[in-house]
Amino acid sequence: MDSIFSGRVSALRRLMQEHGWDIVVLTGSDPHGSEYPATRWQQVAWLSGFTGEAGDLVITQDHAGLWTDTRYFIQAHRQLEGSGIVLHKMRVPEQVPIPQWIASLGLDEPVIAVDGLCQSVSAIDTLQEAVPSAIIVSVPDLLSALWTDRPAIPTSPVITLGEDLVGESRDAKLRRLRKWLVMQGADAIFLSALDEIAWLLNVRGADVAYNPVVISYLLVTLDDAFWFVRKDAFQDPDPDTADSFQELQADGVTIRDYEEANVTLASLRLDGVDRICLDPSVLNLFLREAIDDGDLLPEVVEMPSPVALWKAVKNAVEIDGMREAHLEDGLVMEQFLFWLSHKAGCVNEWEAACELGRLRSQVSGYRGDSFQTISAYGPSAALPHYVTPQEGSALLEARGLYLVDSGGQYLFGTTDITRTVPLGPCTALEREDYTLVLKGHIQLAMALFPKGTAGCQIDALAREPLWRAKRNFGHGTGHGVGFYLNVHEGPQDIRQNFNAQPLLPGMIISDEPGLYREGMHGVRHENLVLVRPVGDNEFGSFLGFETLTLCHFSTSCLDVSLLTSDERDWLNAYNNRVYEALSARLPAPVAAWLRQETLPV
Repeated sequence: MDSIFSGRVSALRRLMQEHGWDIVVLTGSDPHGSEYPATRWQQVAWLSGFTGEAGDLVITQDHAGLWTDTRYFIQAHRQLEGSGIVLHKMRVPEQVPIPQWIASLGLDEPVIAVDGLCQSVSAIDTLQEAVPSAIIVSVPDLLSALWTDRPAIPTSPVITLGEDLVGESRDAKLRRLRKWLVMQGADAIFLSALDEIAWLLNVRGADVAYNPVVISYLLVTLDDAFWFVRKDAFQDPDPDTADSFQELQADGVTIRDYEEANVTLASLRLDGVDRICLDPSVLNLFLREAIDDGDLLPEVVEMPSPVALWKAVKNAVEIDGMREAHLEDGLVMEQFLFWLSHKAGCVNEWEAACELGRLRSQVSGYRGDSFQTISAYGPSAALPHYVTPQEGSALLEARGLYLVDSGGQYLFGTTDITRTVPLGPCTALEREDYTLVLKGHIQLAMALFPKGTAGCQIDALAREPLWRAKRNFGHGTGHGVGFYLNVHEGPQDIRQNFNAQPLLPGMIISDEPGLYREGMHGVRHENLVLVRPVGDNEFGSFLGFETLTLCHFSTSCLDVSLLTSDERDWLNAYNNRVYEALSARLPAPVAAWLRQETLPV
């Protein structure tokens, strides 16, 4: 049966015929290379119905394909039904990425249309290298001709964070960046990534759901900083925004309209910029073309922005704030799990998610969730990024496993935690899967490694117990987490894909192995950990992890025989630490329940 989405694909094909485009490539990102775009730029969802965070579309006259990774295969199969769009699987041995797939068509000088606002320079370079004869046409807001009710670019109040919260003033950060520019022999750097801009200017907003960022660009020169943002302090702005703009201007930041970025980039040499640094992984094609089309072109140096790494290494104030956030979040989680222990058979997935959100909202400093809560019972949890439906969500029965993956944004930090909870009797397979995943989590949490080690070099620690049982999971084991910023950040991660970025003291990263059985159940155990020094000797400097998350792991469905003595010791010590840290601030019935939940195994 055809769907509304097949009709939209047909309309796009008619548009392609009108303009002479052979192929259209659409990305799930936005003009800033964001993982989570605002609704205006959720083009893939509008055209295909697929709502996963990672997905790109290719449309020809006789084929429509969605490229996504292992996290979303089950979801994509369901959401693409009736659309005529074919799933192309990534992060599997037989994967064929989009550039290579287009090259395999063997077309002579194909005309490929892209939304130049939402395609990065590096992605277009990769496409052009794979299909050298292709004529790539940049069409900003390509879908607007069809998407007649397309949302506007969002705006929200802008706030600033003081040095007492973030540990470093914006003036100090800008001076650090200008020193870096001098070392590169450059006059300026242009930043597109929203979390980098928010971190550098010590600003926060709510333009993107769950991500406290402001849609904007930033140009920093040796003498000036120009912030291109959709807020006008001189046209009846929100009071918080007006105050924030005044503070920024007092610190030497010039406020310009968001739409002026391309004009400014086209006249850089006129503004005294002879050499500019750009990050091609996030700079969009439209703005790069603005530079190339300008007069008196500056020398362009393509390189990663240094801000991403600076942001990833938390200072002492940020680390203290993250510890506070996890203490407060742990109190919330334990009260939720206590509530849940009395509700099996009485509430559904959506009602459980709402209760968890209600508890978080009572914390002073809470500013919203850090991502959409995944509240998944039984077969629902087999989808790693399950979207809990408001209507028709599954009843939490008094048996089997329930998975909840959630997090909070607080003025003093960001949290991300997953707990898989036995709601009653579990099968032998559920117990075994639960325990093997927990073994992997513990092995990574206990890791010690020499300075200079990258996350990909220790990823196997979390997978080894699963591999021994011939099991695996398709997503990464760990991602960086921002400070009252995006819940996913780089450049560090822990996954099988090669990433040479070493883990550095001060980085915060998740430890979240999992296992998923379609139609049956899913298991994931996630804490956030802080990279910290653990000692020096004649063999070098060594690092390890401090677990920040404070919420017990249930032991009621463990197959204890599968744990080593070291793993049992770690689990018992962790659960006891959770009790000691939280019990005094929990209601008496919750504290008594938690004492029983954390007894040693």
